[in-house]
Amino acid sequence: MAEKFGKYSYEIIKTEKKDELLHGLSKKYLFDRKANIHGICIELLTDNKEFKEMWEDNFYYMSDDMRPHGRIVAVRDELDATIRVLYEPVSKTCFIINADYYGWVKSFALGVAADFLEEYVSIHSRFSVHGSCIDFSGRGIALIATSGTGKTTHSFGLLLMDKAKLVSDDWFFVKLTKDDVIAYGSERESYITDDIGSFWKVFEPLVKGTKLDTKGRGVANVENVLGAFKKRSLTVIRKVVLLKRDPDDKTLMRKITVDEAMEYLVKNNFCNPYQMVRDERKLKLRADFFRKMLKETEIYVLNTAGPIEETHTEVRKIVKDLQD
Repeated sequence: MAEKFGKYSYEIIKTEKKDELLHGLSKKYLFDRKANIHGICIELLTDNKEFKEMWEDNFYYMSDDMRPHGRIVAVRDELDATIRVLYEPVSKTCFIINADYYGWVKSFALGVAADFLEEYVSIHSRFSVHGSCIDFSGRGIALIATSGTGKTTHSFGLLLMDKAKLVSDDWFFVKLTKDDVIAYGSERESYITDDIGSFWKVFEPLVKGTKLDTKGRGVANVENVLGAFKKRSLTVIRKVVLLKRDPDDKTLMRKITVDEAMEYLVKNNFCNPYQMVRDERKLKLRADFFRKMLKETEIYVLNTAGPIEETHTEVRKIVKDLQD
């Protein structure tokens, strides 16, 4: 049964339906590209040249000889213009029909990779977080938030600080060890918004030099304006900041408990609209992971309802000791 998520419907389908859809595309010319997403091979099949090109810029390359662990099929339907997402969990095949911008393609690709890792978590010991992660000399801060609360803006602002390096601005994978929460980046380049230069002037040339999609977003390398060595492949997370936007709450920033953080995450569906399967088993797996991760970190909640200068000052205060 299809569920409605904003502009698109989402439905889990059976293997027979997946085979039928793929057979219907057999006579259609499709671009075929593979990406290495944290060791997982995700294949893109699409009739959209822009999607293909942005995918190539966005993700790490995977050899064509590698068999895919999951697949994204992003195509147009000339007979039905509705936007819909269909997912077959056995083969990890996700159909994105009539997607109107690349963001859905890359986000569902990350969701499929995460779904694969969850199925074999006892082997790979990897979990995923829809959030950003910034490193300071091996110690990291994670920003987790619902859409529209300033996660990207604050993440790029932190990159302007000394010793700051980008691990991920949108999605990262996590390995829990006995003592540490190790975060790994997921994408080769960032998917930036066209307004990032209005908040931080240094990024204006980056926006101007980037081909933008229909939503005013594009794939870009932050090192083109910040200089080399501003990215890092992994970090150990020491602090987590949850963002909310509540004009009735006058408290800007406060430290919170694990239970408070879990209440926020569960209420907001783990701040991840790209969870491919949302059954009881999967939700319990995610809740158990986040609780274990949060126990090993300092947790804060930041209210971003006020001016960006004011709220960003609060974020910088809590990362100051990470710079030392």
